[in-house]
Amino acid sequence: MTSKTTVKTLLILGASGDLTGRLLLPGLAGLLAAGRAPGLRLVGAGSDPWSPDQWQERVKGAFEAASESADTAGRAALAAVAESTEYHQVDVTADGPLAELLAQLEGPVAVYFALPPHVSQKACEILRREQVPDGTRLVMEKPFGSGTESARELNKTLAALVPEDHIHRVDHFLGKATVLNILGLRFANRFLEPVWNREHVEKVEIVFDEDLALEERARYYDAAGALRDMIQSHLLHIMAFLAIDAPATIEERDLRDAVATVLRASSIKAPFEASTRRARYTAGTLGERTVPDYAAEQGVDPGRNTETLAEVQVDIDNWRWKGVPFILRSGKAMGERRKEAVITFRPVPQLPVGFTGVDSPNQLRIGFGPDTLELHVDVNGPGNIFTLDRATLMAELSAAGMLPYGEVLEGILTGDPLLSVRGDTAEDCWRIIEPVLQAWADGEVPLEEYDAGSTGPAAWPTAVED
Repeated sequence: MTSKTTVKTLLILGASGDLTGRLLLPGLAGLLAAGRAPGLRLVGAGSDPWSPDQWQERVKGAFEAASESADTAGRAALAAVAESTEYHQVDVTADGPLAELLAQLEGPVAVYFALPPHVSQKACEILRREQVPDGTRLVMEKPFGSGTESARELNKTLAALVPEDHIHRVDHFLGKATVLNILGLRFANRFLEPVWNREHVEKVEIVFDEDLALEERARYYDAAGALRDMIQSHLLHIMAFLAIDAPATIEERDLRDAVATVLRASSIKAPFEASTRRARYTAGTLGERTVPDYAAEQGVDPGRNTETLAEVQVDIDNWRWKGVPFILRSGKAMGERRKEAVITFRPVPQLPVGFTGVDSPNQLRIGFGPDTLELHVDVNGPGNIFTLDRATLMAELSAAGMLPYGEVLEGILTGDPLLSVRGDTAEDCWRIIEPVLQAWADGEVPLEEYDAGSTGPAAWPTAVED
């Protein structure tokens, strides 16, 4: 891994879109303010006929928060990029314009496809190897393809343009701090490894419940749903990091090999009515805000039956985890924001006679954003020493110090693919969930409902326990 910036120009395609304004530019601002992208030039391109002033206004607005908290050098770096940036109106699906723009830019160039997946794919299919300057990095947002076959075809297309280690398949949920916190916890503590297996772990639950509703993202989300949007990419990777055997190093090859090994052993087994659940929110209240039925949200096609809450049980059929259910769940418009992994250990085989109270299985909770650690244990309670009581040991884990997209962009600019998804892994993630998507499309699993602001359908074996 390197800390030296290799990319000279960051070209954002889809520069006038929501992703660029809401996430990419603020992430870049934090990187610039910290002095971690010296000499970088920013270029925006899109189909909208924006003037140079419109683009500069967007960039300066997105940089404002970082500038207020930056030191003198940081503010100067932000101002330099904002003043020198330029915008080009380009149809990336036409033969020629993108190649012409690439030829004008100082390399190496990182091309960030902040575009709908089908547009990104079309743009890459039109490009030819001789039109892509040496050192170019191609950055693809999720979802990577729409299934195993399309992911495979897209991999072939990209491999014909640049080497694999110059392809960054972005998973911003896998911030470097989050990944390293999991690895540090697992492999730097001798007492955990002997019990981190099927003999001692009863189940593992990974939950990403958002207290946000659709938030005007119907164009993307209604065609994706919770299973594609969160579980297919983000949560399967968190699962893999929790389940891997110890790699020799935490460099990208060893670590990504270990992740791929776990995912190859993973599947969701039929019957899918037993191993998966899906639901969609109805009208309700989030805080002080009234939320309409998902089906009534602007831009939603009710006939698609898009789920806003999904839960699946993944089985990892290897020596360490055979028989341990990994339950992955993600939902929108939930009453409580929960981002955590919960490892529940098996109960003790025999509690000595004489103890009273509740003997609960030990749980380890790893929180994501903020990154926290909680260990729930049984101890002798106050008052009656023979009565067991619950105690929680808590710790805060190290934070990243920058926004998730800042971490992602730093990996791209320095040529570190650690936080990027490898091509074979992207295909395997689709392989795992494709049978579920087909079963849901065929109506094998009912689409349930839950009120916005609730904790989901009451009958679900929820991953969140009090």
